[in-house]
Amino acid sequence: MNTYLFVYDLMQFCGHSWIFTNMIIRFMSFGKDSLADTFYSIGLVMRLCQLLSVLEILHILIGIDKSRFFPRFLQITERIIVLFVVINSQEEVQGKYIVCVLFFLWNLLDVVRYTYNMLARTGIYYLPLTWLNFSLCILLYPLSVLAKAFAIYVSLPYFETFGTYSIKLPLPFAFSIYFPYVLKMYLLVLFIGKYLIFQKANSQHSCNTAAKQLKIKIKSAQLLSETVNLSATSTRYCREGHHQLV
Repeated sequence: MNTYLFVYDLMQFCGHSWIFTNMIIRFMSFGKDSLADTFYSIGLVMRLCQLLSVLEILHILIGIDKSRFFPRFLQITERIIVLFVVINSQEEVQGKYIVCVLFFLWNLLDVVRYTYNMLARTGIYYLPLTWLNFSLCILLYPLSVLAKAFAIYVSLPYFETFGTYSIKLPLPFAFSIYFPYVLKMYLLVLFIGKYLIFQKANSQHSCNTAAKQLKIKIKSAQLLSETVNLSATSTRYCREGHHQLV
């Protein structure tokens, strides 16, 4: 299974690194003009990568991946909803700059994450990469949440105008679903979910930090004890040598 997970991470790394490199080259070549057609140039590969990421939920459920289920499930479902339901369904939103910003944040996080995962599968833990992986998550993950929320906010007028996904059933049901209201409720759920995840992550980080500090104190106490014992032994040997000389 470790080989399978390595191949999966490699496929995701190749896809996201291609998208990230393509975005950088296009921006350096065409400047701001490249931002408007980001979705048209890399949208297909982006959709394939996000569909493939659904396998990560299955990996956790069957036990071959030890990651936490709820944060990963929330992250994947959020991306699929924003990408397929919000952006893909509205051509007017696809040309917005926020789509480029959102794709940049997603792919930067994923390139580093899948690189870290690939090395971890082989038992290699490169300290600077480990630091970069967790530091980027702390810095860029809240920004990606804001970018997703802004993309949904920008799409609301188009959903209201075109009535996409809004359903109105005829009598005798007399039941209707106004999709902009659904998106507004989802925005609230999005921020609440992220708050709970950050709170849990901070508590876990505090517990890990406390555990590490306790281990450091224990090791320091052991070293101090060994030093005292060594000093006492050396003193005893010196006294015995002195008595023998006398």
